[in-house]
Amino acid sequence: MKCPACSYPESKVIDSRPASEGDTIRRRRECLSCKKRFTTYETIETVPIIVIKKDKSRESFDRNKILMSLIRACNKRQVSRDDMDKIVTDIELHIQNLLQNEISTSAIGDMIMERLKQLDQVAYIRFASVYRQFTDVTDFMDELNKLIVK
Repeated sequence: MKCPACSYPESKVIDSRPASEGDTIRRRRECLSCKKRFTTYETIETVPIIVIKKDKSRESFDRNKILMSLIRACNKRQVSRDDMDKIVTDIELHIQNLLQNEISTSAIGDMIMERLKQLDQVAYIRFASVYRQFTDVTDFMDELNKLIVK
């Protein structure tokens, strides 16, 4: 890290602490040459994820889309916003840990369904009905039977 005062390439860290809700680290540094102190912020570099839609078009991953679908599925259910946020964060971390640049909407939908099934089965059925495009009552019954059997 170059000193902003003298451009000397080396400094020592005097203090480190979390900043901005824990996703950034604030570091106080001191230049080894001129002794000037300065602050740096360190964040995790993330690779942008591209989502491949059903029609093969591509768009940037948007965690808000997952959250909005969870809010719709969990409407009037005993599911807290915090639980929904945890699901979204869990899915986002899982996708980033796959170390792939692209992921399909069907893979994301499966991840959502897997987590909703554990959280609230009614919300799971609601989400599944839209995600799997149920066309009649038999589609609902087939999905319900899968839940009952397991």
